[in-house]
This record gives sequence, structure tokens and C-alpha cells, in this order.
Amino acid sequence: MNWNGKKVMVFGTGISGMGAARLLEDVGAGVVLYDGNEKLDKAQIEAKLPKGSKAQVQIGDMPEELLQTFDAVIMSPGVPLDIPVAERAQDRGIPVWGEVELAYQVGRGSVLAITGTNGKTTTTALTGAIMRDYASSVFVVGNIGTPYTSVALETKEESFVVAEISSFQLETTETFAPKVSAILNITEDHLNRHHTMEEYIRVKELITANQRPEDVCVLNYEDEVLREFAGCMKPSPCFFSSVRKLDRGIYLDGDRIVLKTDKEEISVVKTQELQLLGQHNYENVMAAVAIAYHAGVPVESIRKSICAFTAVEHRIEFVTEKNGVRYYNDSKGTNPDAAIKGVQAMNRPTLLIGGGYDKNSSYEDWIRSFEGKVRYLVLIGQTREKIERAAHACGFTDTILAKDLEEAVKICAQKANPGDAVLLSPACASWGQFDNYEQRGNMFKEYVHTL
Repeated sequence: MNWNGKKVMVFGTGISGMGAARLLEDVGAGVVLYDGNEKLDKAQIEAKLPKGSKAQVQIGDMPEELLQTFDAVIMSPGVPLDIPVAERAQDRGIPVWGEVELAYQVGRGSVLAITGTNGKTTTTALTGAIMRDYASSVFVVGNIGTPYTSVALETKEESFVVAEISSFQLETTETFAPKVSAILNITEDHLNRHHTMEEYIRVKELITANQRPEDVCVLNYEDEVLREFAGCMKPSPCFFSSVRKLDRGIYLDGDRIVLKTDKEEISVVKTQELQLLGQHNYENVMAAVAIAYHAGVPVESIRKSICAFTAVEHRIEFVTEKNGVRYYNDSKGTNPDAAIKGVQAMNRPTLLIGGGYDKNSSYEDWIRSFEGKVRYLVLIGQTREKIERAAHACGFTDTILAKDLEEAVKICAQKANPGDAVLLSPACASWGQFDNYEQRGNMFKEYVHTL
């Protein structure tokens, strides 16, 4: 779309909404920044607009006569599509897109897009590091922290955009077409938003919807849903596996990560050369290697980058050791499957802090993964009683309810023995008690350092 002279409603007045509004004004569109929460302070929102902005702010009701004047609606990722204003816009034939679609339409360059329930941030950061070591113009964007909209106008034809893409963002894509995409895995998550696993899977698979046959999608061979999906998607599949050799793709063979093409078998790296630990991280490495390889990066350059890469903050991040107890921050373990990876990475008796916002997840598989490794489960947040009931039903009864994260850290410090680990891996979102998982992780580290 040529945005110049168009009138656009941006639904969402937070950081992401502001970023979209700024980009739209930069390309000549007229903007109305909207939020249905009538309790918000309109003056405070207007004060956050860039100097010289002509964007209008609309709070509360969206009058029909105003809605009909828009050429498009841009949705912030946190705003679902099944709310009345969005449905009214769609019923009137007004395009309803997300910020990723907006940025893609405005930006240039080759997009390398990564989605999946778990591992997105590490894989995106690692892919970004590989690409930055190889190319002169690289942007790492999306859920990883930098909105795509904030850099779209800086991109050039030779740029690479490495993007972490959530299911929320994929819901509102229209023309978005990565050169290389990746779906790392699909496990139960965000059912409060998508309602069913079938819909969650459908939305994740949208990352390939506009790719061409000459493009590539990197897929986890050990995920049955993705293995089946490979047979009906448009781009060429490239599988990775941590449990078997593949005739074509990338796989873990003992302590070697091997890339096998139609023409050759390349030993990329030995796992002991990496600074990342755990099978889940080897899977992230394999995915990043495959993405970069199909983006044209030589294997030798990839090898140097992955050997230098260190762990992402808030993902099984070592904090400190006190009185012989090692503390780990895995605040990014926001669903049970991600939290299972955190438990599996521990190599000593563990006191585990879990609980938080309820995304309608089930916790039995997480609890069964404790397998004698977890000594105590200390629970906080909205889900603490729900998780405790699930734990007791699974036969794990060493649970403690804490009023907040600070008390949970103190309880763990009191009960831990020298040689133990204390792990924050909540299996839940942070909302309700914290703004985001980063704030939760930072508070955990602060409480640990003040013990």
C-alpha cells in the first residue's frame, strides 16, 4: 500500500502503538491512535507523541462515522482480533493488519523470520549474531525487543532483517514473506488468546503463507505437526533433529552438529566448542545455522559466530553462587514446555520457583519432568493453587506457597543446601505481578544479590 495521504487507525497506545504511529506519519499517513480503555488519560498519551506529531488520540468509544473514514487499521500485538472494534472494521472491508505487516510493506531487504513456542529469542539472537558478523546491514527485531516498525525506514535492499515473530503478530500478516522462515516447535501456549490448539497451529504456520518455492522454511523434524506440515507448505523444508541422522538437513550426531546437503556432509561444530548448554540449545543452534546457511552465509563464518555466542539474558542465565548454592534466572520460561527445558538443564538438586499469570496451560508434564531432581516447588502468582493441585495429583507434594517473588527467593535460600541450585522457571507469563518477563527476571536477580 502507498501510505501517503491514507488515514490509519493504530489500535494500541503503548510502546508498539507509538512506534507504528511514528512510522505511519513518517510515510505520510494521517494517524488516529486509539485505545478502548476509557479510563486512560488522553493528555498523558498525547504527551508521549513525538514533537511535531499530528496524530490524534481517541479513547473509549469508536464512533461509526470515524471508523468508516479509515483506509486501514494497524493492531498492536497484544490486542486480539475478536474484539468488537476490530470485527467492525473487518466487516466494513477495512484492512486490519499488525505492525509486522506494516513494517514489511514499508521496509526493504531479506527477512529471516523465526517463530515457535519456545527457543525463539535465543535462536533469533544467535541468527542475528551470525548475520552481523557476515553482513554490513543487519537489523534484529520483533519480540526480541526492537520493534520492526522502528527500523523499517532504515533498511536497504542489501539489508537482512532477523525477526522474532509471535503468533499474535502472525495473526495480522497479509503480504509478509520471509526469504527464510523457521518454526522451531509447537506446544500448548496462548490458548487464552487462540482458544484451541488447532487455531494456534494454524496461526504459527502463517509464517510460510506468502513464501515462494525457492524460499526455505526450517522445521523441527521431531515435531509431528511440523513434519506433516512440510508436505503441504509452499517453501522448501529444511529439517533439524537432535535425536536422529537426516538424509538432508542438520542434525546432532553424538557431539557433532552436522549439515547434510544433496552434495556434501559438513561437520559444523562440536557441542563442547559452544558456550550454550543443553539439548534444547543445540536445537536452537541447529536452527540458526540452517537459517544463516540458506541466507548465504559460509559455514566457516557461521562456525566462528556460534562458538563466540553466549546465553541470552533470562534464559537459564547463571546469576551468582551464594553459600554453595547456584542461582539461575529462567524467567523466559513462560510456559510449561519452556520450563521443562529449564529443569532438564539443571545438573544438581534444585529448588524451583514457578507460577504467575494463567494462560490456561496444563502443568502435569512439567511436574513429571522433575524426576527426583526438584526438591521443593515454591509457587507464586495467580496460578499457584492450580499448580499445587496438579503437583499433588502427580504425587509431588513438596510445594510451598509464597506471597510474592521476594518471599519465594528467601524461602529457597533458607531451604537450599550447599551444592543445590535455585531456579526461577515459572511455566507461566509474568503479567499481573510484573510488566513482562524481563522485569520479573531482573527482580529475581536483584533479590538474589541482596540475600
